[in-house]
Amino acid sequence: MKKVTGLGSAPASEPTAPSTYRAAVIGTGFMGRVHSHAVRANGGEVVGVAGSSLARAEAFSASHGAGRAHADALELVRDPDVDVVHVCTPNHLHAPLSLAALAAGKHVVCEKPLATDASTARDLTRAARDAGLTAVVPFVYRFHPMAREARARVASGSVGRVGLVHGGYLQDWLLRPEEDNWRVDPSVGGPTRAFGDIGSHWCDLMEFVTGDRISSVCAQTSRFNERRGTDGGRAVTTEDLVTLQFATESGAVGTAVVSQVSPGRKNQLVLEVSGTEGSLRFDQERPETLWAGGRERTGTVSRDDPGLSADAARLVTLPVGHPQGYQDCFNALVADTGTAVAGGEPEGLPVFADGLRAAVLAEAVLVSARERRWVDVPAAEDHTARPKGPIRPGLYE
Repeated sequence: MKKVTGLGSAPASEPTAPSTYRAAVIGTGFMGRVHSHAVRANGGEVVGVAGSSLARAEAFSASHGAGRAHADALELVRDPDVDVVHVCTPNHLHAPLSLAALAAGKHVVCEKPLATDASTARDLTRAARDAGLTAVVPFVYRFHPMAREARARVASGSVGRVGLVHGGYLQDWLLRPEEDNWRVDPSVGGPTRAFGDIGSHWCDLMEFVTGDRISSVCAQTSRFNERRGTDGGRAVTTEDLVTLQFATESGAVGTAVVSQVSPGRKNQLVLEVSGTEGSLRFDQERPETLWAGGRERTGTVSRDDPGLSADAARLVTLPVGHPQGYQDCFNALVADTGTAVAGGEPEGLPVFADGLRAAVLAEAVLVSARERRWVDVPAAEDHTARPKGPIRPGLYE
């Protein structure tokens, strides 16, 4: 199988259907449902599902068209009928299940975060590279056509030299102290919550659209709620929100605000890019259009624009007036995963190296917030070498 490399490394290519896409889905929550739908939407088959119990797996199988229910996830991973393993579990299980799948010769689609620390994410990236298997992390906001259009316009130079990037990702689903979730527990979700869960999406989209990398960060973290749950709940150590300043390798500067406790904000991911000739703004809650501004005129670009870039146009699957959204992004990601499994090189498919990149950024953010200082982010392209510089010694051991 041809190895898929990371961030924009391959020319655009039309999806080519693999001979089979027989998927195992591990996890029966919301993400398991989204992944299963995307597999079936692309003509694939969910041959089996595993959950936290056999009863959950059986209920999921009956409701979502999975072939078999398994009590043992590793048994499903090793099933010879499986081509691709979709890991949709709580975060602490991502690494062991992905490693088991790679060891069994299976392609992998692993929910982010790839791992709860950068060292383990590095091991996973190396394992996928050495196995020559397709290994994907669903940074799915890349698959909005208008996000691709923004990327194409930046790459073409139409906005000039980028000097400022800003925006954020705001939600409110953990606003109240009685609202709790496994993601709050660092032994399950990892040491970062708001940034690891949704800030990673924003940073990935920012780097993908601009083609630039964050080189240093200065972050603050905070909590609205020191305890969560009923009857006094449990003490909380992970962050509810993050504010971030950053600089990029090209010399641009930027800011981002990430929150899971902003009342009324359900899933607002906004990215604005300002260059010497123009600005672009993408809002994930209004994904049908891209705002484009300049000194002389300001307007919006819709996904039926006759001048849309080829990479954006290939992701348009419905006529304008029939909105494309989150599930369509997942469908496109699985389509491109199938292309990669078949030996193609789809443009912009997010792979394990991108998941490692997110883990490296997350650790830099946590160090910055804890030590109240600017922190350099390792510049290695795939981060497989131990980074040098002012990052706290031992962080990547």
